[in-house]
Amino acid sequence: MRLRKIQGKLKVEHSILDGVRDVLERLLEGNPEIRSVIPGVIRPVRDARGEVRIRVTVPTTNGWKAIALSAGARQELFISTSFSKDQLEQAIRRAVSGME
Repeated sequence: MRLRKIQGKLKVEHSILDGVRDVLERLLEGNPEIRSVIPGVIRPVRDARGEVRIRVTVPTTNGWKAIALSAGARQELFISTSFSKDQLEQAIRRAVSGME
């Protein structure tokens, strides 16, 4: 049942970068304040090597836009939440550190 709730919040209409899906699932599992995460466009970049990094960038009408970097590419993430930028960044740090 728990997995169904998480998948309802993580929209998977596009593919998701390697390693990013696990972070997003952990992020949703531990933070009921996050209503949904919608992965967007994937583009190749040179500086996206090593561990998964997610950077919160700009506010949107119902949350925040973030950029995930992993496996030589970047992906936009649209996060629907009532969290402030600092609260969201802390939650993301906890989700990323849970991978280690």
